[in-house]
Amino acid sequence: MGNRSIVPFGPQHPVLPEPIHLDLVVEDEKVVEAIPSIGFIHRGLEHIVKKKDFNDYVYVAERVCGICSFMHGMSYCEAVERVMDVDIPERAKYLRTIWCEMSRIHSHMLWLGLLADAFGFESLFYQCWRMREKILDMFEMSTGGRVIFSVNKVGGVLRDMDHEMLSNFIKQFDDMEKDIIELTNVFLEDYTVNTRLRDVGILTKEQGLELGVVGPMMRASGIAFDTRKLKYAAYEWIDVEPVVATEGDCYARTYVRIKEIFQAFDIIRQAVKQIPDGEIAIKAKGMPNGEAFVRVEQPRGEAIYYVKGNGTKFLDRFRVRTPTFANIPSLLETTKGAQLADVPILILTIDPCISCTER
Repeated sequence: MGNRSIVPFGPQHPVLPEPIHLDLVVEDEKVVEAIPSIGFIHRGLEHIVKKKDFNDYVYVAERVCGICSFMHGMSYCEAVERVMDVDIPERAKYLRTIWCEMSRIHSHMLWLGLLADAFGFESLFYQCWRMREKILDMFEMSTGGRVIFSVNKVGGVLRDMDHEMLSNFIKQFDDMEKDIIELTNVFLEDYTVNTRLRDVGILTKEQGLELGVVGPMMRASGIAFDTRKLKYAAYEWIDVEPVVATEGDCYARTYVRIKEIFQAFDIIRQAVKQIPDGEIAIKAKGMPNGEAFVRVEQPRGEAIYYVKGNGTKFLDRFRVRTPTFANIPSLLETTKGAQLADVPILILTIDPCISCTER
């Protein structure tokens, strides 16, 4: 056994967009154990539900996370709609699905850029974020926002996308797809990039199941599950199969997220082809009385929403189990035995959102 020492990692670190602190117990350059500390940005969002009208709270739920803001707002609305037994119009379900998949592309492109930055490939980082800007422009055109979109409401959505806009988006996606194929081939085929990703941070299928890992992190370890198969929003009418890899290393996690970008393009095309005409919202009558539990597939993985109403305009309970919260135990597992220089890559390959985790 070598000499052990503790290396503090974070909460402020170039690779971390948000604060998390790890005490890394190391022997020479090898990590033996990682001890996490979170709670730097706790905002008490789950308690605010007792003070805010359940209709207005959707705008708070969106602010759980900036990157997944649309899907947080949608998940909250789905949970309340389930309590109130509200069946929203089919067109609204399709619009939600399109925005969901646009969020997935935007999130994964952001993550690929951060990964490139973590191993020092700055031009690749810039190219990833340049492509992501196109998705943000489409969000701005369709919702009016680039980070917080505010288009969800209990009973449907607040904005529509006409046929001309949807057709224009599909043309832009076709052009983007060609550029992204060329861009992502660097992650999948470049020798130098591969040396930083292959056989680093292996999480086996058994470990993944035991630790309750979710999302691309889970599917990269050979667990073929995707919450979209539970058929919320318009996914009951859309063909979607989990993207799976079996290696369980950083390369596999990169591969899964890249393939999910192209899967998202395909889902949007299916949705645009099938979307029916009609209303985009209905008025939800009464007050929520009861409880509901909703599971959705956010870009980082499965999120669980729980709401409990008491027949008034203020909910009793609102609880969220976010993907990063579920994936932190697997991060600690993959750091054991890793080289100290690989820790930034390992942290990034769970696609951490500490803002989501702490709420």
